[in-house]
Amino acid sequence: MTSDFNRARSFTLLGSSGGLAKAVLSLLNAAVTDNNDPIHGILVQTELHLIDLNQREPLYYSDLYPNLFSRLHLHQMDLNNLQAFKQHLVDTDSRLVIDVSWADTLEMLNCCNELAIPYVNSALENKAVDEDPTLYGFPLTERYDRFEDQKAHFTNTHAIVCSGMNPGVVQWMAFQLQQENPDRTPLACYVVEHDSSFFTDALYVQPQTLYTSWSVECFLDEAILSYPMFVKGHVPHYLHEEVYSAEYKVRLGEKQFYGCLMPHEEVLTLGMLRDWEVGFIYRVNDLTTGLIRNHLDHVDELWDWNQQILEPSLGDVSGEDLVGVLFVYDNEEKYLYNVMNSRDIYPIYRTNATYLQVACGVYAAIACILLDPVPRGVHYIDELLQIGGSRYGDYLSTHMKTFVRGTNDRSDGFLLQRRREA
Repeated sequence: MTSDFNRARSFTLLGSSGGLAKAVLSLLNAAVTDNNDPIHGILVQTELHLIDLNQREPLYYSDLYPNLFSRLHLHQMDLNNLQAFKQHLVDTDSRLVIDVSWADTLEMLNCCNELAIPYVNSALENKAVDEDPTLYGFPLTERYDRFEDQKAHFTNTHAIVCSGMNPGVVQWMAFQLQQENPDRTPLACYVVEHDSSFFTDALYVQPQTLYTSWSVECFLDEAILSYPMFVKGHVPHYLHEEVYSAEYKVRLGEKQFYGCLMPHEEVLTLGMLRDWEVGFIYRVNDLTTGLIRNHLDHVDELWDWNQQILEPSLGDVSGEDLVGVLFVYDNEEKYLYNVMNSRDIYPIYRTNATYLQVACGVYAAIACILLDPVPRGVHYIDELLQIGGSRYGDYLSTHMKTFVRGTNDRSDGFLLQRRREA
């Protein structure tokens, strides 16, 4: 791809007013002044066009991204207007689309494929699925299935999808842990996350409010609108119960927690690629966990509650977000994880730990598109790593610098052996 990026260029970022865009732009703001950053040489010759349906004022961007601000161009646009979006790409001669919006993934990819523009995104979005109440219990799987039906048709672009923390970073972690243990095949791979982040001061806690470190609406999509899901024998399995009605044990050396079994894209991609049992075990802050459990008989009421992202600009956020993978063998377990906290992250990047972890994955995918020989077509991170020639892990480590590895000297078994009623 490098030959396409040798002269002054334009990139377009979608969803620029959101929390993830804030973190991605913070990494680019750092990269543009860091001669050692892998994409520094490209960024200093690049104009960035930022699109959002509800675009922010210039002062927001100049305050957060002083190193980038002179290169930014702000646009307010409804991405449902595909003709206007394509015209924007032509008018700006955009060489890359970075999609961290809620726009329909297939529609955005269609536009990029038509114009032969590379594309990177963080997650799969599908308007038709979101608007169909008959898909209760299965929205994430339905988005994945509909995307898979069309994925092979995009042959005129170079694209990396689902590149954020989940799925992209943990897909790389699973690949890396397998590379480090090449003579052993795990029985199971569990993606694990314990996010204990929360406001330190109780004065920030309000009644009838749900708190998470990222989009509360997207979290609820997994937590109360979906059935628990795992993959075994390359077949998705669903439990006909509420996600928060049971929890599953995770040990990572001295760290231990119980989390809920959530549907997620990497569970499907890894489970289809490998002959493992694959699941995602996730625990958020205790307050939100308790509130959901107390409403298991009427979870739909929670959609009407207030939603608050744990944003350090509002008040001190303590705790941490740990995300990693756990390999299960007959008599032991191996793990690899990253952990960040907002007290360290916010003074540098002006965002919380979770958003920065996700942004590190998106940044790494951007670097792959710009610097590596990414084949034509659409690729998940695990597929890209299997093809070879990708330095996703190197780029990821540019900003996600610390990884913890270890071994549990005994195994807690498969998911159903880890399960307890909530």
